[in-house]
Amino acid sequence: MNLYKINRSLDHLIPVTTPFAVALGLFFPQVFMPLRPFVILFFGVMTFSGALKLTINELGAAVKSPVPIALFFIASHIIMPLAALSSSSFFFTNVDVITGFVLLFAGPTAVSGFIWVTIFKGDKALGLTLILLDTLLAPLVVPATLLLFMGAKVNMDMSGIMISLLFMVVVPTIIGVALNETSRGKIPKTICPFLDPFAKICLITVIAANSSAIASIVRFSDPLVWGVAALCIFLTTTGFLIAKLFGIFGKCSVQKNTSLVIASGLRNNSAVMTIAVAFFPEVAVLPTLLSLIFQQTIAAIMGKLIIKKEKDQEVSEHSRQE
Repeated sequence: MNLYKINRSLDHLIPVTTPFAVALGLFFPQVFMPLRPFVILFFGVMTFSGALKLTINELGAAVKSPVPIALFFIASHIIMPLAALSSSSFFFTNVDVITGFVLLFAGPTAVSGFIWVTIFKGDKALGLTLILLDTLLAPLVVPATLLLFMGAKVNMDMSGIMISLLFMVVVPTIIGVALNETSRGKIPKTICPFLDPFAKICLITVIAANSSAIASIVRFSDPLVWGVAALCIFLTTTGFLIAKLFGIFGKCSVQKNTSLVIASGLRNNSAVMTIAVAFFPEVAVLPTLLSLIFQQTIAAIMGKLIIKKEKDQEVSEHSRQE
């Protein structure tokens, strides 16, 4: 099996590998805790690997149709953080848990979303544009969202959060896009077959290392853990559905709606978790940790229910018209 096929197989195993990585960190913290100082480096490799596939031309093509982009930012960075704040405040009294939920839904969209856009045949240019814009704006959007919704309720190192996001997502993205553009795609074609599988290993390592940091407080017999997990599932599912409704109201094409749903529903949980572990109390990490277990599986289910079904209906209607 060549490297390309190995990487494709790893892409399809994302719903399995992320929960597996969480389990590794929780059950073997002594193994992965020493790797925590290297988390930002590993994360930079992951972001760089994804950014090598991005181009400025794709960004320009998608910006010509700004409605889906505006809908994405409204759904992802206004509606969902507000929903996270209101629902978590209703069910929990612990401010750190509430902060964890707001942080989770303040985070940028997941780079892995492009895999799902490809699988479900969405608008690739729009998918890449949303990833690129949201990633580049993350150092401003994440602290601003936390400040807006949590305010003085929690102590936050805003500059530290911004700097971490710069080195984890912004700088590697700029370098990756620049190398892709200047080499006219030659560098990605040369190194991505080797880099992409390694990036998957980095993803597992980052999740496991971050999970190990709170292994001592995670008790699956604790009702709090199950309550946080249930709300994570509900909010993640809600994120996909809200984006779907926004796409319908915005009269987006099926392809653009697919990219909008995926980008809005998925979060870069590895980045959010790294920030949570570094700058917030341990219990604030719980929402992101538990979201990691369910998010990719929910993406697969929602894709089949609200994306593939719509595409099948469109094909059926087109056949009848003919």
